[in-house]
Amino acid sequence: MRLEGKVAVVTGGGRGIGRAECMALAEAGASVIVNDFGGAADGSGGESGPADEVSDAISSVGGKAIPHYGDVSKPDTGDALVQLALDNFGRLDILVNNAGTLRDRMLHNMSDAEWNSIIDIHLSGTFYCTRAAARVFREQRSGVVVSTGSESGLGSMGQANYAAAKEGIAGFTRTIARDLGRYGCRANMIRPRAASRLTLSDQLKEAIARAKKSGERAPEISRIENWVPEGVAKVVTWLCTDAAANVNGQDFVVSAEHISLMTQPKPAATVFTDDPWTLDRLDALLPQSVTRGLRNEFPGKKKE
Repeated sequence: MRLEGKVAVVTGGGRGIGRAECMALAEAGASVIVNDFGGAADGSGGESGPADEVSDAISSVGGKAIPHYGDVSKPDTGDALVQLALDNFGRLDILVNNAGTLRDRMLHNMSDAEWNSIIDIHLSGTFYCTRAAARVFREQRSGVVVSTGSESGLGSMGQANYAAAKEGIAGFTRTIARDLGRYGCRANMIRPRAASRLTLSDQLKEAIARAKKSGERAPEISRIENWVPEGVAKVVTWLCTDAAANVNGQDFVVSAEHISLMTQPKPAATVFTDDPWTLDRLDALLPQSVTRGLRNEFPGKKKE
């Protein structure tokens, strides 16, 4: 019961990783606001069922949980979530930004709607909810934010919208760790590897089924099947405890089998000049220092 007496808000808490996070936080003693819009993987639709089911599951084992059905891409949802926690539990200690959808498309075919919807729910949604929580955290001089990034942000074909949003969350996290750190608060980010409806596409499910049918046990498939959301949720819960009091502004890749602390961005090579750059000076200096050894990892085929 490391989080007994604490109150947490989890966005996207009705399914997958979010559901596991709600259950793990409740198991550790926290009261939980379970937010879930109840939409499909692409963000369409909406229903109360997922949030209700998780809240009922927590309550059935003696925990405390309240469902909430707001869409975090709407500016007022963050304020409503925080107020719900204050009205029912008198405080707020933890915010887990997990809500998200996918609308993959190659860049040249991506529509404005496909771009905006992903930025709105992932990046703007994280901002709206964190801003609302920060007002409480600042006054009480305590609080923890754990936001959800993705390894897709490091580069993932067909996911320019998703990658941009997730790396936006990385920069956002590093900055709010500084903004809120002076008030005794912490903010970190995870890049989860977990089998969920967002990561297990229909194509991947078919590939796993074919491999099982043929008796193949490729290491990649074995790992995917072992990436249960509960493993990620335990790490998120730990980050919310006092044991992680020294962890702030950090970025982790997390699965049920491993945890990696990502390095903070820093210069890999630098050159200086006393005069303004010219193309000739760049020709002379960059290939011998900054860009030496680099190669185009994604060369295109020459048009015939």
